[in-house]
Amino acid sequence: MSGGTTSDLPSLYLITDRKLTSPDLLFVLEAALKAGVRLLQLREKDLSPSALRALAGKVLILTRSYGAKLLLNGSLELAIEIGADGVQLGIDTEKVFEARKILGQRALIGFSAHSPQEVEDAASQGADFATFGPVYFTASKAQYGPPQGLNALQELCNTSSIPIYALGGINPDRINEVINAGAYGVALISAVMAEGDPHKAVRLILQKMTTSHAQLRNTL
Repeated sequence: MSGGTTSDLPSLYLITDRKLTSPDLLFVLEAALKAGVRLLQLREKDLSPSALRALAGKVLILTRSYGAKLLLNGSLELAIEIGADGVQLGIDTEKVFEARKILGQRALIGFSAHSPQEVEDAASQGADFATFGPVYFTASKAQYGPPQGLNALQELCNTSSIPIYALGGINPDRINEVINAGAYGVALISAVMAEGDPHKAVRLILQKMTTSHAQLRNTL
């Protein structure tokens, strides 16, 4: 059973990469939050523990001021220390069931999956949602193998007991097809982090998602 509340999960999941941002990460995050981002993952794996702690504290203040949820990538101890809303886990982190025992039932726990079996395992251990990809080719996810494709995404969404966020190579022009494939939402990095106007980028993405969800409902 999942523990966090998934009925009101935002459909846009923003994942950070400060190496893509200009002028700096906090500027981009505030612009994205102003535009409507309400679920954010702080994913800066190369930072030292002290630097990550300092950054996480600043990001938490930002997310709280906009009523958004903050997840930390694999950092259970830091999530507890700063009072984050939860964590994003993967195959190289703490197990989902162990994180659930440590963080409690109210924590939001996501899992980064690259196969249907990983999604099934995470769901059975108590994950609230999973990201799945890469759906399309993207250099940042090339290490995980070739793109999964829309057919694999659709098959997974048809059988998964938890919400699935499409990840990898997602841009505004591809939102409609991943939503039509059954994705609960999209997880984005460069489509916002690398944009010169992140506020405008988020507004466009949210508009595309609203339209796609409405069109899908009308076909059911």
